[in-house]
Amino acid sequence: MLKVYNTLHKKIEDFLPIKKGRIGLYACGPTVYNFAHIGNFRAYIFEDILRRVLAYNGYKVKHIVNITDVGHLRSDADAGEDKILEQAKKEGKSAWDIAKFYEAAFKKDWVRLNLLPPSKWARATDHIKDQIKLIKVLEEKGYTYKIPDGIYFDTAKFSGYGKLSGQKLEDKEAGARVAENSEKRHPWDFALWKFSPKDIRREMEWPSPWGKGFPGWHIECSAMSTKYLGQPFDVHAGGIDHIPVHHENEIAQSEAAYGKPLADYWVHGEFLAVDDKKMSKSLGNLYLIDDIVKRGINPLAFRYLCLGAHYRSKLNFTREGLEGANNALKSLYKIARGLGKQKIGLARSLASRPTFGRSHTGEAADGATAEGCAELEQNFLDRINDDLDTPGALAIMWEMLKSDNPTSAKAESLLKFDEVLGLDIKSYLGKKIKIPVAVAKLVKAREAARAEKNWKLSDELRDKIFELGFLAEDTAEGTKVEEK
Repeated sequence: MLKVYNTLHKKIEDFLPIKKGRIGLYACGPTVYNFAHIGNFRAYIFEDILRRVLAYNGYKVKHIVNITDVGHLRSDADAGEDKILEQAKKEGKSAWDIAKFYEAAFKKDWVRLNLLPPSKWARATDHIKDQIKLIKVLEEKGYTYKIPDGIYFDTAKFSGYGKLSGQKLEDKEAGARVAENSEKRHPWDFALWKFSPKDIRREMEWPSPWGKGFPGWHIECSAMSTKYLGQPFDVHAGGIDHIPVHHENEIAQSEAAYGKPLADYWVHGEFLAVDDKKMSKSLGNLYLIDDIVKRGINPLAFRYLCLGAHYRSKLNFTREGLEGANNALKSLYKIARGLGKQKIGLARSLASRPTFGRSHTGEAADGATAEGCAELEQNFLDRINDDLDTPGALAIMWEMLKSDNPTSAKAESLLKFDEVLGLDIKSYLGKKIKIPVAVAKLVKAREAARAEKNWKLSDELRDKIFELGFLAEDTAEGTKVEEK
């Protein structure tokens, strides 16, 4: 049976769905005011693994990811400027253009990391009416109050406030990191609806029963998750940074409104550090997926790196670690090429029921009968079902590849494992490297640019090579070209 750590109860629990065979999964998405960095994507990779494991166990998963394109203010105290408006001023663009541009950039990186597309991308600006409706329910039930800058949720009226983080309200207030707004009743009260400044037309604003303005950050997730998944739904996922404020507030407003739990399981991924330090612009150690690509490294090497650490363990990102993951991934692809394409129906749907613990047979390339690696497949299933133990799953994968099982059986098992690992094995299985003429010409031109120390042109040519599906790696013997 699948077991996961439930933050709500602070323990590993058997996973029991609300509806047989079906799962509702909600995961907090990006605020689209800038490029998402590798720390953000560690969380999204963990959530992708969670979704894949659920599907691997035979569940049909409805996966919702929100896009915060309005209302995420600079501080947890509901103060400061909206991050999107702030970035719009910096770049001299409209807030709508900023949100559109960075959403597209985010989705590009999402595809690069082979993350499965959600069932629904839910933008906050497309659900203003849903958010207003939820605030009205809270108002009718006496959980809101009005001050000059907006409508707020009264946390003191919700007895369960703090149950996710494990902090009582009085303890949270005593050590509050949220700057106090003197007009708020309590430091941890949060905005449901913020009013637009008087006599100033705000770029993103909507009419409401309380006045023209825009929604607070937290209300969007409650409104959209309930709309698409119902309440309660099965799993709410996100990073551990969401626990004390954002997810705590989601629980409060949703349960106060409808008198029942928001989600049964709350699953959170740990932080990513860089060279044992917190990632930040000020330290200059904030890396993007683009930075990985520009170094000629397959973005899936970062995914492999993340798989090598348990999602609830801190992961330290280093260049050496990334290089090691990249080398391991190259070795995996090399082995996959050598396995060949077998006539045993390798392609399987992510939604298919698992066949673990049972032998599967098929015709190998030479016409012989090949029996699958059933015992190792069961071990793999045991690992991923033990709170998403991806390091253990990787170890089982390598054990299987080194075993004396038939080549066809290895090929089949490897593709099955990749339904969870998401390393795009199918693109390499039995496939020989063929360098197209266009790529060869670009490589030659790049070598000439490097000889002339024209690094700008060299980088541009490397990017063009990557766009054509290849990686140009500089070695002591010259440029080595591999498929990405």
